[in-house]
Amino acid sequence: MDNLNQADALLFGRVTYEMMESAWRPPAPTGARPDWMEPFAQTINAAKKYVVSSTVEQVDWNADLVRGELGKAVQQLKQASGQGLLVGGVKLPLALTALGLIDEYEFVVHPRLAGHGPTLFAGLSKHVDLKLVSRLEFGSGAVAMRYEPRP
Repeated sequence: MDNLNQADALLFGRVTYEMMESAWRPPAPTGARPDWMEPFAQTINAAKKYVVSSTVEQVDWNADLVRGELGKAVQQLKQASGQGLLVGGVKLPLALTALGLIDEYEFVVHPRLAGHGPTLFAGLSKHVDLKLVSRLEFGSGAVAMRYEPRP
């Protein structure tokens, strides 16, 4: 929640936006999620969102569509932003990394092996060297690590 509160807006691709909307947009069915999830649900519901998509015709849930050339559109959002944008998903972070538009990465490693699902940054055309800037361990065993790209 702290990360969401510190960002000016969230930047999602279509798939991540639709997944987040279906999980967090109110009203949630009674008993759909435990009480401890409600503060996060309220925070993400209130957050400004931008959706990068060439196939979606319209969005709501406090969101605007981002169209056109990705690099130029995201540069404009970054310039208008005061505290920053939070990017989520798989394909969009890959595209933004290739364009050199990500200033900081945060990876949260959870203590569970899944064995399936998309691979983050699969197909990245060049290496990006990172510098660890912070690390936070949670009682659950999850570890959040923040990195900045090395010049």
